[in-house]
Amino acid sequence: MSGHTHIGAPIEQRITLSHHLSLTALIWGDRAAPPLLALHGWLDNAGSYRFLAPRLAEHFRVIALELPGHGHSSHLPAGISYHYVDYVSAVLSAADALGLERYSLLGHSLGAGIASLAAAATPPRIDRLFLIEGLGPLGDDGANTLQRFRDAYAAPASSGKSLRLFANVEQAISARTMASGLRADLARPIVERGLVQVEGGYRWRSDPRLTRPSAVRLAEAQIRALLAGIEAPTSLLLSTPVTPYLPSAMMEARAHLVPRIDVTHMDGGHHLQLEHPDAVAAWLLKHAA
Repeated sequence: MSGHTHIGAPIEQRITLSHHLSLTALIWGDRAAPPLLALHGWLDNAGSYRFLAPRLAEHFRVIALELPGHGHSSHLPAGISYHYVDYVSAVLSAADALGLERYSLLGHSLGAGIASLAAAATPPRIDRLFLIEGLGPLGDDGANTLQRFRDAYAAPASSGKSLRLFANVEQAISARTMASGLRADLARPIVERGLVQVEGGYRWRSDPRLTRPSAVRLAEAQIRALLAGIEAPTSLLLSTPVTPYLPSAMMEARAHLVPRIDVTHMDGGHHLQLEHPDAVAAWLLKHAA
């Protein structure tokens, strides 16, 4: 790997964590620059940072890590479920494998929740925490615990949604825009990286088991106790209008627990880093100073 700055095209790196799990990262910027480990959202991949990362590469070595089951990273072995705390473990193991002694974290949505918990787990190693549309994981107030538990075990452990076959990339982009509300040009970097070519067309690369309901979520009280342990200066960026599963009252209550946090609101949808990469880059660099 050269030490040259990669402002445009990223380099791809494979990170072996164990004999059955290796993760992939797209990396922008100079090797000597301060590391920024970036985590994408659920069913997304490193393409989520395709527009933002080049705008940060003058200041950071941006490492967009693909979580287990996502993008070009390994799927978990048969019979193993995807659990939130295991994502945290994978991220911390990847940071070790990359030789990151101290680094900043950037997370979007699911990735923001994971970044929050990683920062709570290892305070001495986290320089700054940047969160887009997420602070801690989805919690459990107890109302749906039993039903969620039953739903998770009602289907065979190997299943998830069946893999749809797309005739071409454009058809997959269209499906993603209908599911997420993202414009086609914004969905493209995620979709192109998220497809694998098979006989007769394309399928999603991501593990179908990611669409299964989680058997157990952390209780809201547990999440709040963990958020109170974040020591790094934290910057949270939330979309206006509010994303339905990030209600304002809950997010304000959670943010209040983080000792050093700045909350910013920006007009746009859930994928602010794709919609407004210049504004999001300006927000991040302002808070990195």
